[in-house]
Amino acid sequence: MFLVGLTGGIATGKSSVASILRNMGIEIIDADVVAREVVEPGKQAWKKIRKEFGEAVFHSDGTLNRPALGQIVFSDPDKRHTLNNITHPEIYKSILFRCIKLFFCGHQFAVIDLPLLYESGKMVKYLHKAVVVVCEPAQQLERLMNRDKLSESEAVKRIQAQMSLAEKAKRADFVINNHSDPEDTKQQVEKVVKELRSLKTHWKYRVIVLSTVLLTVTVLTVGPYTLYAHFK
Repeated sequence: MFLVGLTGGIATGKSSVASILRNMGIEIIDADVVAREVVEPGKQAWKKIRKEFGEAVFHSDGTLNRPALGQIVFSDPDKRHTLNNITHPEIYKSILFRCIKLFFCGHQFAVIDLPLLYESGKMVKYLHKAVVVVCEPAQQLERLMNRDKLSESEAVKRIQAQMSLAEKAKRADFVINNHSDPEDTKQQVEKVVKELRSLKTHWKYRVIVLSTVLLTVTVLTVGPYTLYAHFK
């Protein structure tokens, strides 16, 4: 199995592209979903956030108050860095376990939906291909303001906290332009999936893993017997 990264700017329509992929039977590991899971009450990241940011970023029932935390980290790069250092290790650990499970289920490839793929840089080297979803800057700003009920200045801060769409597009293997109608976006996604399904990379990884397993089994079985025979 090989891994495909799916990313884009905030409010560019990445979730719509992920939905199209799911409808095509593609396995998606959503980093946002994982990120919500790792900060559930009682988990390690939750405890560290509580210690670092205090009670103000939590609801009365103990769940994380995301808007309150967002106000802090998107206004202070150092605080955002601190939050990332708390959550990212737990997120990547969970993603790894999900990838292993999908590998042993025999999937050709899986898509990891990573909003901050290039900003963090930690997953790039593990990906065989990367897909970036873009739209026009004015569309991105409008969508974000409407979606999250933000003022223009608040929305601009969140957009500027990420790498520019132009830079992300330059680094991508595939670019999905989500500025027009949904049918056009769907056709672009279908074209990308067709190309991904034509790749044979997954066989290389299966051979590597199988060879490693066979070598390990050989060492664990033949090795001890050889040592026994030698000293007998």
